[in-house]
Amino acid sequence: MMLIFGLMLLQTAACLELNCCFNQKHQICYAALGHKLNLQMMLDANEYDLKLIKIINNNRNDLVCRVRNDRMRECDLYKNRTEVTVINGTVMINHVIRADSGNYKLRLVDSDGTETSRDLQVIVEAPIGSVNVSISCSSNQSSVFCSSEGDQITYNWILNGEILENETMVRNTIHLNEGTVGNISCSVKNHVSHSQKTIRVKPCPEPTSPAVTSSLTSTVTISTQTSVYGATTAHDTQRPECVCSVSVVFVLVWCFQLMVLLGLLGGFHIYMRHTSGKKQEDQQE
Repeated sequence: MMLIFGLMLLQTAACLELNCCFNQKHQICYAALGHKLNLQMMLDANEYDLKLIKIINNNRNDLVCRVRNDRMRECDLYKNRTEVTVINGTVMINHVIRADSGNYKLRLVDSDGTETSRDLQVIVEAPIGSVNVSISCSSNQSSVFCSSEGDQITYNWILNGEILENETMVRNTIHLNEGTVGNISCSVKNHVSHSQKTIRVKPCPEPTSPAVTSSLTSTVTISTQTSVYGATTAHDTQRPECVCSVSVVFVLVWCFQLMVLLGLLGGFHIYMRHTSGKKQEDQQE
């Protein structure tokens, strides 16, 4: 399977060369815009006088290209287009344009003068461009989006090698079940080209709960206010703890100040007694 998709990618990247003929079973020919188209009129054009007509108004004013002896003569159909030639009864268009779309009629006149005609419709489509695939998550569900340039695009999805049958045709978005993992490929195609891109699918991350986030924020705020403002914190759930902590600190500070004051008074008393005793000794001498 991977080899087939690889060949599809090579076909898209290289020059597309498509072949159509006026005697094919289905009278519809698809051509790739900007690429090459071989439009076969007859296998042996030397036996016939050919008149290739593009049907516009279905009258004598329609564009005509006459071919005789495998050469274009009086050709208004591809006038001034040097990239268009006739070789072995095949019209070779090396650079297809939008104007090449339309209904064509080929009239053949053999050596006996017998005339026959064949019809063919040419449809020009822009080939597939680069394929872009992206993933988004919503409520634990993955959504994969696929996009590409080109005309008349259809999409096919392949998950871990299995084609998702219900997600084909024109749908370019697929919703995966929760927990889906593996490789998912978006295969894009139209009538003239194919392309594909594969990406890795991983489970969506768990959504963050708003309630948890709010609780965490509130806790941090209370802690900050307590350390900065001390006893002035006014949150009801933290109030008893804050008041208790501040009261203990106040008592400890007050006790420390009292001890310092008593120490100073004791020292002063000892100093006075020592001074008074020394004076009495000096007086006795």
